[in-house]
Amino acid sequence: MQITRFATPLLATLAALSAVTSRAAPAVTESLWGTMPDGRPVRLFTLTNDLKTRVVLAEYGALLVSVETADQEGRVGQVTLSYRSFEEALGGGVLGSVIGRFANRIGGGGFTIDGKRYDLQSVNKDGIHIHGGDTGFHRQLWTGVAGADSRSARAVFSLASPDGHEGYPGKVAVSVTYSLTNDNCLRLEYAGSTDRPTHLNLTNHVYFNLAGSGDIRSHVLEMTCDHVLAIDPHKVPTGRLLDVAKTPFDFRIAKLVGRDLATIEGGGYDHCFVIPRGKDPLVPFARLWDPSTGRTLAMATTMPGVQVFTSNSFKGTPFPRWGGICFETQFYPDTPNRPEFPTSLLRPGETYRHITEFLFGVQRTDRPVGSDGLEDRSQSVPIEGSARPL
Repeated sequence: MQITRFATPLLATLAALSAVTSRAAPAVTESLWGTMPDGRPVRLFTLTNDLKTRVVLAEYGALLVSVETADQEGRVGQVTLSYRSFEEALGGGVLGSVIGRFANRIGGGGFTIDGKRYDLQSVNKDGIHIHGGDTGFHRQLWTGVAGADSRSARAVFSLASPDGHEGYPGKVAVSVTYSLTNDNCLRLEYAGSTDRPTHLNLTNHVYFNLAGSGDIRSHVLEMTCDHVLAIDPHKVPTGRLLDVAKTPFDFRIAKLVGRDLATIEGGGYDHCFVIPRGKDPLVPFARLWDPSTGRTLAMATTMPGVQVFTSNSFKGTPFPRWGGICFETQFYPDTPNRPEFPTSLLRPGETYRHITEFLFGVQRTDRPVGSDGLEDRSQSVPIEGSARPL
């Protein structure tokens, strides 16, 4: 029963305190997902909160296996594209994987640091290295530990990458901490260090579909980004920043994700947007809404860019074309070869530390809409603030 009226301010205060203290604390459980070919066990960690949100994580690839959240009717459903089994995850793909050492593309087959050339091992016929290579961090077994307190449930995954792995210099130690709060914020904290100068660029390749099925063309997206990186035919940046005004890349006013897909080469988005920097390191930059379920996703990051990918290459098995959308927060692609870009260079004694937050919510679909079928802008929620800090 919802209390709507109180006899005295004291009773109101006591009732509010009771409501807060009665909330269930976030929790975490552990289970076995499978076994690596060499016999090592792979564990799952399941984080839950009192809003019925459920986040499943795995040691293999530091995977974000799945996220389940409630819709506007309180029905809980999956909002990410996920592997159906551990064997499927081993078979290939990057659904929910942590990507490293360098997310996205590096052109020219390598890079130079302090006058020394480093040739990367996994490159395609065009000399492009992508997502850290064939044996990148998404193909490694991380070590996980988990815990919970009154504020959050969390799992920490750690990995040691040896000097020369995939051609990268330096022994690198990295970790990613996933935290789920009762405010419905999923926070990813990345950390790293090295014993030699190297490049480090970590992200998570999770695909979202807030409807839980079908495709994301009817999702509504708003982003604060004024610029997008120009790319060559191999999707490697040219170094130019393009103004999004009057282009399909302008999401500064909310629009359907699918509205301009047909006008983009390749049939969809696979582009790095420049995130405007603010006074605080953690910058809100995007908000996604599915009108059919009312689910929302607000995002914030300390990273300078976000690769938006609308799963243009999916062919229907197991997910349809445009079946999900990625927001890969990261340094710009090919940064090691672009000194004009914000640097991804990490030196001994420095600490790599970046944060991305995903804040899940609900916005009912019974609000006024405009002639284009979108929510009336006078009624909409602006992109401001970020999820409550842990």
